[in-house]
Amino acid sequence: MSQVAGARRTISTGSSEIDKKMGGGIPEGSLILIEGQSNAGKSVVTQQLTHGALNGGFRCALYTTENTPRSLFRQMTSLSLDVTDFFLLGAFNVYPVPAAMSEEAAVTAFDKMLHHLSRLQGRFEVVFIDSLTSFVSQVPESATLRFLTAVKEFCDQNMTIFFSLHSHAFEEAMFMRMRSLCDAHLKLRVEEMRDQLMKVLEVAKVRGAEKSTGNIISFDVEPGLGMRIIPVSTAKA
Repeated sequence: MSQVAGARRTISTGSSEIDKKMGGGIPEGSLILIEGQSNAGKSVVTQQLTHGALNGGFRCALYTTENTPRSLFRQMTSLSLDVTDFFLLGAFNVYPVPAAMSEEAAVTAFDKMLHHLSRLQGRFEVVFIDSLTSFVSQVPESATLRFLTAVKEFCDQNMTIFFSLHSHAFEEAMFMRMRSLCDAHLKLRVEEMRDQLMKVLEVAKVRGAEKSTGNIISFDVEPGLGMRIIPVSTAKA
């Protein structure tokens, strides 16, 4: 975590190589969209960011439809992203959220999440939502935009909020509206390189970044190592 007098703090991924590609890191008080295909690494990137933020001194909370707390801790430990001590010290908490199966359930979940976020203010500085796909698929696009606009108000009060979405959740026109609302946009996809399927992270936008963005990160996920960055020259060779 870095801080300059009069400036916002920066949230690091914990990897100087990835931070460099992100223009130096994510400024606090940002709303960040992590968008990607299936198996492109959305949850891994979320976990890497969680680990980096915790090690940078930020208190973090994570809402998950993807894991139970136990399976999340086990998965992160297997990627050398152990956060158990932060949990035990009260600097990290995990809130399981059942996936929505109806419009009513999705609207209720949105309302409960906004209420819960208001209770987290002052306790946690960085929040991750992994993911919103099952909720937004059940409601009109206008309901999703209202929810994100309300979430953005927490960011205006210096809370940093990351949320992930599957690329199939919306048509491109809706994604364009969401991206304009967000301060940062990270896009993940799977590409075939050298006869291998490679995960690719595109840093499309980081508003307020210390340096320019628009960079591409190719990586693989290895048990015991986590995200392994693959140099572009090697990936394309």
